[in-house]
Amino acid sequence: MPRRPAAVAMAVAVAGVLLGTAGCRSTADDGGRVRVAAGFARLSELAERVGGDRVRVSDLTPPGAEPHDVELSSTDIDAVDDADLALYLGGGFQPGLAEAAHRAGRSLDLLKPAERKDPHIWLDPARYAEAETVVERALGAIDPGGAAGYRRRGAAFRSELAALDHEMKAGLATCQRHEIVTAHAAFGYLARRYGLLQEPVTGVSPEAEPDPRRLARLADLVREKGVTTVFSERLVSPRVAEALAREAGVRVAVLDPLEGRLKDGYAAAMRRNLATLRTALGCT
Repeated sequence: MPRRPAAVAMAVAVAGVLLGTAGCRSTADDGGRVRVAAGFARLSELAERVGGDRVRVSDLTPPGAEPHDVELSSTDIDAVDDADLALYLGGGFQPGLAEAAHRAGRSLDLLKPAERKDPHIWLDPARYAEAETVVERALGAIDPGGAAGYRRRGAAFRSELAALDHEMKAGLATCQRHEIVTAHAAFGYLARRYGLLQEPVTGVSPEAEPDPRRLARLADLVREKGVTTVFSERLVSPRVAEALAREAGVRVAVLDPLEGRLKDGYAAAMRRNLATLRTALGCT
C-alpha cells in the first residue's frame, strides 16, 4: 500500500477522533455554526477561509499582542472549553493554550513532530497549505453537512497559496545576496523554501535577550557579506535591530513574521515581505 503524505495521514487520524465527538455537541447558540478556538491570527485565518459562514472563530491572541507564550484569560479558557475544535501549535509556542486544549479534548496541534523546535510553519506557503488540508478535513468530520463547502473553499485557498509560492520562488531566484539578518529565528521555513540563509539575533522566541557576543559576530558578518539590511518586526521593539544596524552601518527594514492580525490577509502580507527581501538582497 502506498504511503500517505504526512499531512493527509495526520488529517485522517484527526478526523477519526473528531467524528467520535461530533454528534454530541450542541451549537444551537451559534446558529448551528462550528465553534473554533484558534491560538493566533494565522490559525484563525485558516479556519475562517475554510469554514466561511459555517464557523464561528475565536482568536485567542488579542490585537497587537505577540502570540508567543500568550496567557489565556478566563474568557479564553471558556472559549476553548466550549469549542468544537481548538487549533494550536505545539512545541512550546503557546503552552497555556496547549494545556487548555488537551483538557478540552477536542484539539488539533498543527505541528508535525519534526517541527517542535520551530513553529513558524506559516512562513512557507506550501507548509501552510498542508495545515489548511488538516483543518479542512477536521471541520468536515465535525460537520459532514458542510464538507463539500469546506473542500471547495480549501481548494481555492490552496490555489492562492500555490500561486504565491511560485511568485516567491521566481522573485528570490536571482539575488546578489542570500543572508537575512532577522530579529528572531522566525524565518527558517521561508529561508529553506527559497534558498536563503537566516542569521537571527535571538532564537525562536522574540522575548529572549540577545547575547552581546552574538551581536558582535552578526555585525562582522554584515560587513563581511555585504548585507545591506537588518530586519526588525511589526510586533516587537526594533531597539536591538536598530542598534545592530548602527554598529554595522546598514539600514533597518520590517520583515513581518505575520504573527498578528492583518488588514488584507496572508498572501498580501507575504508579497510585501517579498518586495522587502528583493530590495535588501539585490534581486533582479
